[in-house]
Amino acid sequence: QVQLVDSGGGKVQAGGSLRLSCAGSGRTLSTYALSWFRQAPGKMREFVTAINWSDDTIYYADSVRGRFTISRDNAKNTVYLQMSSLKPEDTAVYYCAAGRMITTSGSEYAYWGQGTQVTVSA
Repeated sequence: QVQLVDSGGGKVQAGGSLRLSCAGSGRTLSTYALSWFRQAPGKMREFVTAINWSDDTIYYADSVRGRFTISRDNAKNTVYLQMSSLKPEDTAVYYCAAGRMITTSGSEYAYWGQGTQVTVSA
């Protein structure tokens, strides 16, 4: 079993930055594909970014490419999401997820963090 704890959310003005963290326990995250998803009020959960465990290949949704950066620290068993140039439309609850393969489908991920709220004001 893997337990994931998301943190780092908060309120920020448009153009600002935040760094989210997802700390793993129970098992090492180094053999998992790690992703971030988000869900805004009244909207479906959407894929944000992912990093592959085997070769560190990274994928980004078009809406965040160039503004968000995913990274992992295997020694700390933690994955990060650095968010810059934030926009009001980035407002959502952000969740990290761990699975056996990279996919943009949330249903394929076995483990999820509890979520952390990000609010971007205009």
